[in-house]
Amino acid sequence: MCAHSAYEDPVNRNETRLSDRDFVGALEKGLAVIQALGAAQSRLTLSEVARGAGLTRAAARRYLLTLHRLGYADYDGRRFALTPLVLRLGYAYFSSASLPKLAQPVLERIGERTHEVASLAVLDGSDILLLVQSTRRRILSAASGIGTRMPAYCTAIGRVLLAGRPNLEVERFVKSLRPKKLTPQTRTGSRELLDEISKARQQGYAVSDEELEIGLRSIAVPISNSRGETVLGLAISLQAARMTPAQMVEQLLPELRSGADKLSAMI
Repeated sequence: MCAHSAYEDPVNRNETRLSDRDFVGALEKGLAVIQALGAAQSRLTLSEVARGAGLTRAAARRYLLTLHRLGYADYDGRRFALTPLVLRLGYAYFSSASLPKLAQPVLERIGERTHEVASLAVLDGSDILLLVQSTRRRILSAASGIGTRMPAYCTAIGRVLLAGRPNLEVERFVKSLRPKKLTPQTRTGSRELLDEISKARQQGYAVSDEELEIGLRSIAVPISNSRGETVLGLAISLQAARMTPAQMVEQLLPELRSGADKLSAMI
């Protein structure tokens, strides 16, 4: 007779008895460094990261420099901070966990009340990544399904997400771009992009007026977690002929802010 029945799974049977041989301490320490940086409200020195992660300075330095080389951490010569790239680690969770299911009714409600397309996205590198979208009620050639990527620099969602990042990080982000002029309206200059992101931070919303595609306008607001960090963006997109930017602010912004409040309570 076999040592295990046909219905036994040796992996599942032993998964609660993790041995020292199976435990990857380096992964634990690397995650501790990421968590220490993520919990901070500002950049941290090497000593502060080591203290927050419970590591020696030498160990923390190795993990920080590895994260920096991989693009997950930014280093200004003295202090460290996470970069938007780290949000890729959370995309698998957002796409498979309950948030999209919980968010869908909120987006559908916005879509029903405005008769337009509502979208939820996260910053992923230099792009935004669509996570949830309401049922389309109108044809939008630039609107695509879940998982679609769009440039952050010329989208309303991208600008409100960038507005939630520290100034130095935003400046480095913009400096690293090679923006393309997708339409005659697309802003590509570093100064004007920084101005748009700054305006989004001050207003609490952003409007993209035919910058991604001729005939398409969008307005977006940020969504914060319990620590006040901007983690998601919520937008409504529509055909330019339907509303002017001023009308979008007057008629659509209240719906977006109401939806953002509901979504913030979920995260």
